Amino acid sequence: MGTKGDGYWRRLVKKLTTDVDELDADDLSENAEAQGAQRACDCKFGDEVTVLGRLRTVEMCPRDAVATFEAELFDGTEGVTLVWLGRRRIPGIEPGRTIKAHGRLAVRDGRKVLYNPYYELQMAT
Repeated sequence: MGTKGDGYWRRLVKKLTTDVDELDADDLSENAEAQGAQRACDCKFGDEVTVLGRLRTVEMCPRDAVATFEAELFDGTEGVTLVWLGRRRIPGIEPGRTIKAHGRLAVRDGRKVLYNPYYELQMAT
């Protein structure tokens, strides 16, 4: 029969033996759910979704192409590409930044995409 402190030791051993990227993904996923966002892996095509995560990459299109600005948001379960049409840059949208995005989920080339999502920049934690 376990004691009250068993949970502490189990969590400590997990933190010491688990890969750092996996721990970070778990933290991102828990944080997203705690703030009322959906897990990206549970979102389906056509759903209106709110996702929260960290931006992995930010990419601008070349000057000679149609203006688009893309960022990959990772919430600990899966990535969602955010695409702003008609923009080449958005202040505050940079790799490593945590944001909450809301919009209707689409699929492009087999990947989940939100076009022109509403977004909120989150404070660094």
